[in-house]
This record gives sequence, C-alpha cells and structure tokens, in this order.
Amino acid sequence: MSKRTIIASTVIGAFALTASAAVSANSLDAIQNEEAKIHAAAAKSQEKINTYFEQSQELLIEYRTTVDQTENLKVYNDYIASLVEDQQRSIDSLQRQIDSIEDTKQGIVPLMFRMIESLEKFINLDVPIHLDERKERIERLRDLMANSNVTISEQFRQVIEAYLVEVEYGTKIDSYQGTIENNGTQITVDFFNLGRTALLALSLDQNHAFVWNNEKRAWEELGDEYLSSVVDAVKMANGVVPADLIKLPIQAAE
Repeated sequence: MSKRTIIASTVIGAFALTASAAVSANSLDAIQNEEAKIHAAAAKSQEKINTYFEQSQELLIEYRTTVDQTENLKVYNDYIASLVEDQQRSIDSLQRQIDSIEDTKQGIVPLMFRMIESLEKFINLDVPIHLDERKERIERLRDLMANSNVTISEQFRQVIEAYLVEVEYGTKIDSYQGTIENNGTQITVDFFNLGRTALLALSLDQNHAFVWNNEKRAWEELGDEYLSSVVDAVKMANGVVPADLIKLPIQAAE
C-alpha cells in the first residue's frame, strides 16, 4: 500500500477510536446519572419507608393503648354496673320500708301511749324521788303526743329518754330540797336518796329526820339514833364531806 493510504487508514482508525471513546464516555455518564437517580429514588423510598414504619409503630402503640383503655373501661363499667345493682337493691329496700311506714305508725303510736301510762303507774307506786319533776315529765309527754308538729320518731325518742331517767334514779345517790307533810304541817327538808333503797328527809334545822315507808305510802319520823347519820348522808351527797360508812334505816327485802 502507498504511504498515503496507510496514513489515511491510520487517521480513519484514530477517528474511529476517538468516536468510540466518546460514545463510551457518554454511555458511562448516562449510566452514572441513572445510578444517581436510582440512588436518589431509593433514598426517597427509604425515607418514605422509614416514615411509614414510624407511623405504623405509632399506630401500633396507639392501638395497644386503645386496647388497654378498652379493657380498663370494661372492668370499670362492670364495677359501676355492680354498684348500680346494689344501689337499686337499697332503693327497693327503702321503698318497701317507706311503704310500711303507715303500718309502723299505726303500731308504734298506741305503744307509746301504753308506755306513758305504764310509766305514770310506776311513778305513783314507786318511792317518791323527785316526784314533782317526774309527774311534770309525764305531762310533757302527753302534750308532746298531742303536738302535730313533732315527728313520731322524736316522740318515741323522748318517751325512751323518760324511761332512761327513771333508771338513773335507782343507780345514784342524790340530795335536793323539797317539802313533806308531817302531822298536817308542811316542812321544808333536804331529801337524800340512796338509789331506790332508801329515801330520807332532814329538816333544815337538822333536828328531825324522816324515812319514807313505801308500803304505807307515808313519811315516818326517825329516832335520834339516826339523826347524825342522816345529817352525814346529806353532806356526803352534796360533796361537803367524803363518803363513809353510815347507819341508815333500810327496809329488808322480802
């Protein structure tokens, strides 16, 4: 071949290689660009995946919380339901009691009248300790029973209270002033009672002493051998002297 031909071939080959290299470089750039796009898309996808994962975790936590709250509410609702049932039973019981109030009133009112009557009879037969006070209490009870402004429960309370006061008379030592009749004459005296065991009276000048005879329903004058003991008994009851052994006229039990 001629030199010109070789040179031309060489030039053509060089151009071909250059063109091929240019094409290869362009292809590589395109591939790199695509890879970059793919990586960018993958990164965005991963971000979305991470976001969705976080949201799913939050939803899972919320779901579990909701389930726990639902269980707690169920337990609480069951508890409230049991309370409502118990309250309903109480309401039903109260309603039955309310329905029976009239029957109760019809039974308790006659009972209170019988109690007052029995208490009055007892006072008239008993040792006359604080007799005027006890009779006045009976009259107040009768007035109370006739007062429409006083509830039945309050009436019953005061009747029971009167019985309790009567019990106290038999359990304490007491001294107070009053009057007795002796041979048709009213005498002011200091009373002394040892429960219901003995009821004595001492004249204010301390020269006469008396004892109540419940069988005869009368006062009897005591001899001088009891006078100093009765004086001491009144002083003890009033707290003037300390308690001590004394000689008192006490009727023996039969």
